[in-house]
Amino acid sequence: MNKIHKKSLVWLRRDLRLHDNTAIFNASNETSLVTLCFVFDKNILDQLNDPEDRRVEFIKTILDDIRSNLNSIQSDIWILYGDPLTEIPKLASKIKADAVYVNRDYEKYGVLRDEKVKSILNEDNINFYSFKDQVLFEADEILTQKEAPYSVFSPYRNNHLSKLTITGSGYLNYNYKKITFEKFISEKNYSLNDLGFKKTNLSSIAISTKADDIQNQIKDFKTRIDKYDRLRNFPAIKGVSYLSVHNRFGTISIREIADICLNTISSGSKSWLNELIWRDFYFQIIGNFPHVQDGLTFKEQYNNLQYENKLSFFDAWKNGMTGFPIVDSAMRQLNQTGFMHNRLRMIVASFLTKDLLIDWRWGEQYFKDKLIDYDFSANNGGWQWAASVGCDAQPWFRIFNPLLQSKKFDPEGTFIKKYIPELSMLDKKTIHDPHASKADNPSKNSYPHPIIDHSIQRKKALEMFEKVNNVVKKQH
Repeated sequence: MNKIHKKSLVWLRRDLRLHDNTAIFNASNETSLVTLCFVFDKNILDQLNDPEDRRVEFIKTILDDIRSNLNSIQSDIWILYGDPLTEIPKLASKIKADAVYVNRDYEKYGVLRDEKVKSILNEDNINFYSFKDQVLFEADEILTQKEAPYSVFSPYRNNHLSKLTITGSGYLNYNYKKITFEKFISEKNYSLNDLGFKKTNLSSIAISTKADDIQNQIKDFKTRIDKYDRLRNFPAIKGVSYLSVHNRFGTISIREIADICLNTISSGSKSWLNELIWRDFYFQIIGNFPHVQDGLTFKEQYNNLQYENKLSFFDAWKNGMTGFPIVDSAMRQLNQTGFMHNRLRMIVASFLTKDLLIDWRWGEQYFKDKLIDYDFSANNGGWQWAASVGCDAQPWFRIFNPLLQSKKFDPEGTFIKKYIPELSMLDKKTIHDPHASKADNPSKNSYPHPIIDHSIQRKKALEMFEKVNNVVKKQH
């Protein structure tokens, strides 16, 4: 194949892998020599409040593994720190690259950043190419018959599934060791301290940080996928994939995991593929309805909801001290590990917005600060769904009862006991509502009483929505 460029620079971002990477694949086909780089973006890092941010350490550890794999074939990866608008053109010029290859970003900051970088590079006669990689279908690829974007999931899913069945995942099956990577030794390898961050408890959490281990994690899930639909809602059981952080940072390819679903015929694989389509759905929402990226509700009338926003309630929720064990254990899991089981995300989000009557944006921001798998589109979509203000959201009058959720999804109290050790001596009947029992038990005495009455708060939440809905009715 004729090469159109002598040397390319592949700028990794949310695609931290060497296999099945669209930008790497196209660069290797179109250029004689391929060089990789990653930028620790100062604009993003400066917004992180906690110096012990697991995400920064995760990225650093993954990059170390990429570097090790490249070193085995006498190559390396440039690790940069600063503003990409400066660092990428500077490096491209330094190594005499003819072109920069990237996989597309869809959040507002990333889109604008790439437009500016492209413009700067073009002034220096350096080409800039971008590709679809982190989604199966982009915002303009799945549209209604009237060429309009979807705002309801079910018809979107049907269209998506129909198209995916025809096209397949598009998995790029190449061996990165056969790519002609530039042979060099990088000048700089930043430590966490250099970046202004500290070591976290990442190594004690069961998160794979090496390419081989991540592939083994995928293989493990393949042995469990048939039961996914039956076990996915129970946090005490190993029922979910635990691949969300790898989806977020692109340490796995969306195509390779879609392939698993397409090649496995079971209710479990069908259910998991449904989750991957939800992921695409939320990506297309932020592209087609950009107002949600500005802190606004998808259903714009709900920007006028009058939340109570009691700081004491918010603090209790953040610290896992609300007196509702299923909520508190979930929040403690988040604080201790940076992860929260998906069913629990729905429970704690409903509780914050409809029991504590706190603005969903407060919860969205807290998850943004804490989640190791934080992804704007999924986080925003999930919070708006739970708060009943988003597209195809949970109906506003449907409000989770935290006690019933607890009994249904952690019936033995196993998950609760793991994260609330002060309740570990309680039996499975008592543990869901410790203070309902009149029996005096020292273990429950150190645990707070419920900070609200669910039945009272439920009525207040319904009234809050009814006020806005009545105003909208009058306007029409």
